[in-house]
Amino acid sequence: MRQLFASDIWSIVKVRHGSAVLLKPRTMDIVIPIFIGTLEVQAIMIAREGMKLPRPMTHDLFLNMISVVNLSIKRVEITEIKDDTFHARMVITGGEYSSEKPLILDSRPSDALAVASRKKCPIFVSASVIEQTGIPLDFFLDAMEIEEEQEDYRFKSLLDQLDEAVAEEEYEQAAEIRDLINKLKNEE
Repeated sequence: MRQLFASDIWSIVKVRHGSAVLLKPRTMDIVIPIFIGTLEVQAIMIAREGMKLPRPMTHDLFLNMISVVNLSIKRVEITEIKDDTFHARMVITGGEYSSEKPLILDSRPSDALAVASRKKCPIFVSASVIEQTGIPLDFFLDAMEIEEEQEDYRFKSLLDQLDEAVAEEEYEQAAEIRDLINKLKNEE
């Protein structure tokens, strides 16, 4: 049996070509990035934020069906990488399926994580996935600090430009800069 490590969704980040879920094994200072699509990010975020929608989404429907037949999701596992693709599975118990002989369903990692987010069930990552894709946590913390510093510099630079535009009585330019500053404040 593979060695599995309890993990949590540490963050979800937007990257150039989509988004990534960052999984962090609880006992390690490592992060595993799993790149997923926009709709999958939305499904995970809705669950993490505890939003209630008027109609069930696909993952809600799946969980409702599982519940109706007296089954439950025991855990989800990110098990391996084949041909640069992450593979996951859902471990299900109840009815004729016990902890010793569970029902194992193959799953995309994004679906498994969306289900885990809804059920608040454990997420496990295999040692081989961690070894192949783990990135030191410091990399992300350093990147976040650099991003904050760049935002601070950009904000200060805009304030300086605003002062200069007002001093030179360039009021249209000052208004544009003011609007940009307000937009940045609202994004924060």
